[in-house]
Amino acid sequence: MTFLSLTACSSNAINNNNKVNNTEQNMEERVTVLLTTTAGDVKIELYNETPGHRDRFVDNVKAGAYDGVLFHRVINNFMIQTGDPTSKEAKPGAMYGSSDRGSEIPAEFVYPQLFHKKGAIAAARTGDNVNPEKKSSGSQFYIVTGKVYNQQELVAMEKTLQNRQRQVVFDSLVQQHRQEVMDLRRARNSAGLQELQERLIKETEETVKGNLFHFTQEQKDAYTTVGGTPHLDGSYTVYGQVVEGMDVVDKIQAVPTDRNDRPKEDVKIIKATIVE
Repeated sequence: MTFLSLTACSSNAINNNNKVNNTEQNMEERVTVLLTTTAGDVKIELYNETPGHRDRFVDNVKAGAYDGVLFHRVINNFMIQTGDPTSKEAKPGAMYGSSDRGSEIPAEFVYPQLFHKKGAIAAARTGDNVNPEKKSSGSQFYIVTGKVYNQQELVAMEKTLQNRQRQVVFDSLVQQHRQEVMDLRRARNSAGLQELQERLIKETEETVKGNLFHFTQEQKDAYTTVGGTPHLDGSYTVYGQVVEGMDVVDKIQAVPTDRNDRPKEDVKIIKATIVE
């Protein structure tokens, strides 16, 4: 891989059918929610392995928080997103997605058991620059559609994610040696900078040894058959799945959208209901 050079000006780093099979994660009975939408019904299950997200979703449903909200962001072969409370009073052409109900939820990564295969329910969130802990939105969520990958694409993505791991470790080491880097730069000591860089690269490789990212066989099987969005794994909390109505999700993802990815004709959740 290529690390950012210490001699640079900055050290900053860089199946699908109408039903989706259940994962065998937790044998306890799961909460099931029916989303009645203007495009049809979608039934989802919430994972017990992510109790904070499950309980907040149930609270939102009981409070009617999802009744009337738009699918305000729809990207074909990627995902459909909803849950912005202000979209209940949607104005034509307006952009939504910046509002929330309640406080953020601490991330609950159950990875690699829970991942972004097609039909996964995951929490939207603000970006890493303002949200380094990757806390989830209090109400906004998305349903994964994604695409089917071949083995070669997954191998390439795996290498990209491994390099990202290395870069994060390297950048952290650079910050720990920040004063030394600055002193060497001021002294125009290129040889010293090169030596330090090689030492930090070696330390990086020792740190990540045995811990580099690899897709599990379950992930590979899913991403090469039903599909999904593997590049989101480990960065957004997955906390549920579609169990019925994936054809409705596919219908929604294919609608025409404007430049802000909002459907040109509103698609909304009419009502969300706990299935007893």
